[in-house]
Amino acid sequence: MADFLGMMKQAAQLQSKMQEMQEQLGNVEVEGISGGGLVAVRMTAKMEVKGIKIDPSLMKPEEREVLEDLLVTAHGDARRKAETAMQEKMMALTGGLGLPPGFGPT
Repeated sequence: MADFLGMMKQAAQLQSKMQEMQEQLGNVEVEGISGGGLVAVRMTAKMEVKGIKIDPSLMKPEEREVLEDLLVTAHGDARRKAETAMQEKMMALTGGLGLPPGFGPT
């Protein structure tokens, strides 16, 4: 029975830490870059886009397709970085709780 109570206590701690982590993820920002810095997308680790920077040299009608491609690439780069930041937070969260293998992030 004591083992069950210990598990319940760990579950409550995990839930509390998960809520705290979710709040922190909204404050973690990453920047995805493409075109050697011509386009940058800034987003939170919760995948919320916060800003986009476009070099003025791309603001020409004939550069529209290039700009579109660079935006997609920069967004993908930012998303990968945001996912990495989220995974790092999850590892830090679950690492000290003594959870069985496979319970934490994959």
